[in-house]
Amino acid sequence: MLEALHTVDWIQIGVLGLLFLLQFYWYVRYLAAPARRMRKESKYPIANDPSLVTEGVSVILCAHNERENLSNYLQSLLMQDYPTYEVIVVDDGSEDDTRAIVERYMVRDPRLHMTFVPYGARVGSTKKLALTLAAKAAQYDYLLLTDADCVPESNQWIRQMMKGFQPGIDIVLGFGPYFAEEGHINRLVRFDTLFNGLHYLGAAICKHPYMGVGRNLAYRKSLFFESGGFRHMMMNKSGDDDLFINHVATKTNTAVAVNPKAYTWSLTKHTFNEWWQQKRRHLSVSPNYKPVTKFRLTLEPLTRGLFYAAVLGIIIYQLSIVNCQLSITLLAAVALFLLRWIIQTAIINVSARRMGQKRFNMFSILWFDITLPLVNLWMLIVPRKYKWKNG
Repeated sequence: MLEALHTVDWIQIGVLGLLFLLQFYWYVRYLAAPARRMRKESKYPIANDPSLVTEGVSVILCAHNERENLSNYLQSLLMQDYPTYEVIVVDDGSEDDTRAIVERYMVRDPRLHMTFVPYGARVGSTKKLALTLAAKAAQYDYLLLTDADCVPESNQWIRQMMKGFQPGIDIVLGFGPYFAEEGHINRLVRFDTLFNGLHYLGAAICKHPYMGVGRNLAYRKSLFFESGGFRHMMMNKSGDDDLFINHVATKTNTAVAVNPKAYTWSLTKHTFNEWWQQKRRHLSVSPNYKPVTKFRLTLEPLTRGLFYAAVLGIIIYQLSIVNCQLSITLLAAVALFLLRWIIQTAIINVSARRMGQKRFNMFSILWFDITLPLVNLWMLIVPRKYKWKNG
């Protein structure tokens, strides 16, 4: 028989209920926002602004020893269904046949251009220098960034990204998922990328933009130079995408491109150590985010961790005082845990399906949901012994 609730029970249920509501609000408002936007756009497609169709676009990618990737993917950038654009490849100190591959394509397509980072340039990040050089060389005001190991979803990539540039918009955030392969590392990277993508896209949709990814990102050349470009972050090893967007994005100048035809796809890292170093490099610039961004990014994993801790604490406490019998508080804790798990799984997998990605089983979602914040925390607080390559 269930016992009556005491003051301590009400406190436990109240605290857990508050944490559940905070998590529920975050999931429904932010993580579900891209799927809602995709559903809305499927019913009411965004038409191309006639003035934008004639606007030229400069597609920029940096390449450091990218002979194989350029051989596989460069052609997809030159086959875009868009009237006026150029592709600029910046050779960032390659020691392989990168330059020869690009020159071979240049003979066949006059829209392809190449520049290079001066040998021995003494800067914290040669990639930021490479992007700056490309921006200066660009013919057009619209800059569309990607990486050498990325392939657009379709020949509509440029057109779909340009649809975001409505009046007053200077930045369009795209999404860069990873191909599904066998193995735990692939599932880990795909989940982490999808989760983070839903977060930054959803935040931008809700007028709180804070980052973008260099695999798929567009902004105006005029914005880049008027804001000082990478001048204030040249000594950071990373941050050419997320830290720059965090610096210049506002609630009124940023849009998102959620149509799957606007995605760029990449292959994941194949070992845990490779992913670990990549993830750690990306996280290294987060202390330089705006204070309001750091607060929002801390609030969600904090309430998530407190929710799990509260559920575990209530279960241990209740079982210890009622001699392993059921109680209303215990049942409430289990019910809220299961309800959050179901809502979380539904939002993530509905979003994955609409974004053309393979779905995740419930247990994988729960495992990654618990462990990834701990991994991120470890990366942020443990001294870094790995020396990143300049880029």
